[in-house]
Amino acid sequence: MSHLLRALVLAVLVSGPAAAQQADIRFGGLRQDTSLPVEVTSDSLSVDQATGAALFTGNVLAVQGDMRLSAGSIRVEYAAEGQSIDKLIASGGVTLVSPTDAAEAAEAVYTIASGTVVMSGNVLLTQGRAAISGDTLTVNLTNGTGTMSGRVKTVFQPGGAP
Repeated sequence: MSHLLRALVLAVLVSGPAAAQQADIRFGGLRQDTSLPVEVTSDSLSVDQATGAALFTGNVLAVQGDMRLSAGSIRVEYAAEGQSIDKLIASGGVTLVSPTDAAEAAEAVYTIASGTVVMSGNVLLTQGRAAISGDTLTVNLTNGTGTMSGRVKTVFQPGGAP
């Protein structure tokens, strides 16, 4: 048994059931300057002046710096003063991509002011050859950290041949 495999088995045995429910993750590739402009493109747009929201539908892509968020639809909610974006709420095959990381989920909520993205529903995160899945992924874009929770499953790729 390799040293890495022994260490992984020991870590699982020592950490107990709580480790299967939540995992802290480093997101160097998902670190983002949340003050950069957000560009959204789609097949169509509808605006609700009463609620201060815009709904982009069909092949939606939101870009901020190196981060790309794609989905079937993205609802943009504006802050109370109506001048700045408060949240992006994505649904329908959501994918969040950075230069080194990618995550997929059923839904995602990006709160601009806090720099937080909460992805939910069959979340799958890939970082290089490693993959981790769970019910909810919360990413802090400001400091590049995250937490995967709810029935977390990880696949480790040992070093060596690709």
